[in-house]
Formats: sequence, C-alpha cells, structure tokens
Amino acid sequence: MDKLLEMTQKFPMTRYWNDSCSIKELTYAMERGAVGATTNPVIVKGVLEKELDTYKDFIGGLVKDNPTKSEDEIAWMVIEKMAADGAKMLEPVFDTKTGTGRISIQTNTKYFNNAEKLTQQAVYFNTLAPNMQVKAPATAAGIKAYEEMTYRGVSINATVSFCATQALAVGEAVERGLRRREKEGLDNSGLNPVCTIMVGRLDDWLKEYADKKGICVDPCALFYAGIACMKKAYKVYKEKGWRTKLLSAAYRTPLQWLEFIGGDIIMTIPYKNQVVFNGSDFELIARMDDEVNPYYIKELRKLPDFVKAYDEMDVADFDTFGPVNKTLDQFANGYDDLVKIIRKFMIVVRY
Repeated sequence: MDKLLEMTQKFPMTRYWNDSCSIKELTYAMERGAVGATTNPVIVKGVLEKELDTYKDFIGGLVKDNPTKSEDEIAWMVIEKMAADGAKMLEPVFDTKTGTGRISIQTNTKYFNNAEKLTQQAVYFNTLAPNMQVKAPATAAGIKAYEEMTYRGVSINATVSFCATQALAVGEAVERGLRRREKEGLDNSGLNPVCTIMVGRLDDWLKEYADKKGICVDPCALFYAGIACMKKAYKVYKEKGWRTKLLSAAYRTPLQWLEFIGGDIIMTIPYKNQVVFNGSDFELIARMDDEVNPYYIKELRKLPDFVKAYDEMDVADFDTFGPVNKTLDQFANGYDDLVKIIRKFMIVVRY
C-alpha cells in the first residue's frame, strides 16, 4: 500500500491535499486518499508549462471570444477555470462537516496590502463553486481581511504564512469573524477556515539568514524551525478551541510529513514529494504531539528571525518579515510569467 494512503486509513484526522491544480496530479493524489487541492500563480504557471496542450484550445477560445480583454483579464479567467475544474473533481468528497473536498484559489498577490480588495476578490471567488477555499496572504492587510471574509461567508486559507506568530493572528481574526456571524444568527456550519504554515520556506529562510549574518547554529536544528512553529501553533489552537484548521505546506524533507502524522491537520503535498513518500518504508506513527528537541529550540533562538516566528511578532511587522517579502516577490514573478504565456496567444509575431 502507498504510504500516504496508509496514513489516511490509519490516521483519518490527518488529511492531505494535492499541492497543485493539475488534473493529472490531482487524479494520482485522490487515488491515494487526498481530499483537497490548492493553487497559486506559480502553480498555475507550472501547470500551463507542463500541460499546455490541455489548455491551449481553451485559452485560444477565450482570446477569440473576448477580443477586447487584456492579458491580465484572460489570465484570471484561466486561473478560475483551473480552480473550477479541480473543484468539480473534488465534489464527490466535498463535506463541510469535515472540510474535505475543497480547492484553494489565491487572491491577486498585488493586493497584499489592501484588505478591501482582498475581501472583494475573495467574495467573488467564493461564487465560483460551492467547495471553493480562498487564499489570501497573512500580511497586516490580510489579517484584517480574514475577519471580514469569514463574516461574509468565505472559507479562508491564510497563505504566505510561515510561523506560529502569524498562525495565532490568523486564528484570532477568523474567530472574530465567526463570532460576528453568530451574533447575527448566521450559520457557521458550512465554513472550513484553514491556516497554512509554509514550514519548509521558514527553514529555507533561516538557513540563508544564518549564513548571511554569520551565525553558527547546529545544522540539524535548522530542519526543525518550521516543524517547531507548526507544533506550537497546533497546541495553542487546541487549547483555545479555535475552529480554523492548520495546514502544513512547502515540503522539503520527509520530516515535514512524518512529524505531523496523527494531528487533526491538513498537509498540502507537492506531487513529486507524494511519489517519494509513497515509495518509502517509514513506519507511520503518531508524532504530532511529540515535542521538538529543546536543544534544537535553544539553538534556533540564536536567530532573531526564529524568535519572531516562534515567540512574538506584531502584526504590523508581518509585512517586513523576510519569508513574507521573498514569497510575495516569487508569487508576483510567477504571475508575471503566467501573463507572458497568455500574451503569446494574444500577440503572435509572424514573418
């Protein structure tokens, strides 16, 4: 039996998603127990690069039928198409009681500093399919937007989120939105809010940070920063009874899979990692409640950015946190590359 399927059968509370909207990859994942999927500008660009033959007639048709639309408008129509296709595939496992069967569609990266625009786009995306989940960045504006999105009936997915401090701010914001709904007698049973922690990206950043700052840290500890933040946030979420579900993302090593097994969480795992994990011979045991070695935490505290991630950081400082800036830049560049693909359908140079 493939290991991820074994995990979902042994630990049904530990669910996993396909970290892509590729139909081919989602099919593989669902056959092995996956119950969700996600997308972002980089993912959509990657799907088009690998599977352009699947979408070229659709894109060509959009360009022909919408001769006055801009390349950006066509790009968003493609993004929405991919999300809707994934949502259709996931309909058989869609269940608001468990939160299964949803696909995440990401708001425009350029709106990272505008809560109103993030909210407006999220409300629109929520109309695309009944099982949509809307991603927005855990910036200062994003934290403000999560409350309003939730209040307006959107199941959010906080992204560009790397640490315990961001996750705690997300959990509080969603609870405020849920309480506003309850106060007005609105039904919350159909909402499945999620908060991502991009564990591997935090590790990447701290390794780079330690190297550039010349800070000597036990290299083994640097593989546990994201894991430590995920486990701390999970503990707080359980203690407070928050209704948002934590989701681990940005996989780099099997540790970021094995250490979370047994938790009432979601893992969004890239296809290439799924294949590797499925072919492994690891023993699958519950480790989510196991503490990270205190020695590793002590070593990591040598890094000021880990202290921000693990202990304390004001919401106002989220926008200047290194991993946030780096990921926003990557997402923005991914979107620009996606638009370039669309442009080739609109502006054809002939000799």
